[in-house]
Amino acid sequence: MTASVTIGEFSRLTHLSVKTLHHYHEIGLLAPARIDPSSGYRRYETTQVPTAQLIRRLRDLQMPLAQVRSVVEAPDVASRDQALRQHLDQMEHELVHTREVVASLRSMLTLPISDFSVEYRFVPAFRAYSLSERVERTRIDEWCETTFGLLGEIAGTQGITATAGATYSDEFFTEDIGEVVGFLPVAPNQPAIERVGLVDLPASFFAVTVHEGPFTDFDRTYGALGSHVAEYCEIAPGPIRELYVVGPGDNASPDDFRTEICWPIQRIPTPKG
Repeated sequence: MTASVTIGEFSRLTHLSVKTLHHYHEIGLLAPARIDPSSGYRRYETTQVPTAQLIRRLRDLQMPLAQVRSVVEAPDVASRDQALRQHLDQMEHELVHTREVVASLRSMLTLPISDFSVEYRFVPAFRAYSLSERVERTRIDEWCETTFGLLGEIAGTQGITATAGATYSDEFFTEDIGEVVGFLPVAPNQPAIERVGLVDLPASFFAVTVHEGPFTDFDRTYGALGSHVAEYCEIAPGPIRELYVVGPGDNASPDDFRTEICWPIQRIPTPKG
C-alpha cells in the first residue's frame, strides 16, 4: 500500500533534510508526488523512499549530481548498474591514488631521498618512431597510456627492443600544457610506417638519475636532480627526456617501475679537487 506523507515526515523516513529535499526538487532530481495548489505544501509517497535512500548513498560516495541523475533516471537495471560500476571504479582508482599520496607524504616528512646518484652521459643523435602533441598536465597519464601502448605494439610487431621514452618541453612544466614527444628508438634506415612519425633526436649531454617505483614521488626525484644540475653543471637548452626502462607498458607493478630522468647539460663537468 502506498501512503502520502508530508515533507517533514519524508525527511525522517529518508534522513534527507527538508532543505536538501527542496534542492533536489528544484533541480528535478527528486520531485514530490504532488504539491497542494493552495498551500504549496509538498507531499511525497512512501514508494519514493527507496529512490531517496539511493540518492543519499550516492551522494555519500561523492557522486556528482549529474551522475546521480543518470542512475536515478536509468531506463533499465543494466544501464543503472553500468553507471554505478563506472563510479565505483573511479572511486577505487582515487582511493589507490590517495593511499600513494599519503605514503609519499609520510616518507617526505620522515625520510630523505635514498640512493640518489647522478650519472653523466653523452647520447648520440638517433632516429625514432614518434608521436607528439601539446598535452595538458592533467591528461598526461591518459596520453602516455595511449601513446606507449601504440609504440609497444609497434615494437612487438617490428621486433624492436629499444627502450621507449618521451621528451617534455619547458612549457609542459611552466604552463601546465606543452609539447610532449613519445619516442621509440629505431635503426637509421628504419622505414616509415602508418600512425607514427619519424624524428631525429639530437645528440646531447645529460645528467641522469633513476626514479624507482611509482610516479607519486616523481617531483622529489626531479627536484633532487634539477638541484644537482643547478649546483654542479651548466644547464643546456632543450627538453628533459625520460626513459621508461620498466613502465606501465611492461605489465609491471608500480613498485617495480624504473624511469631514467635525463636533464640536458652543456658538457660533462670537470671534477673539482
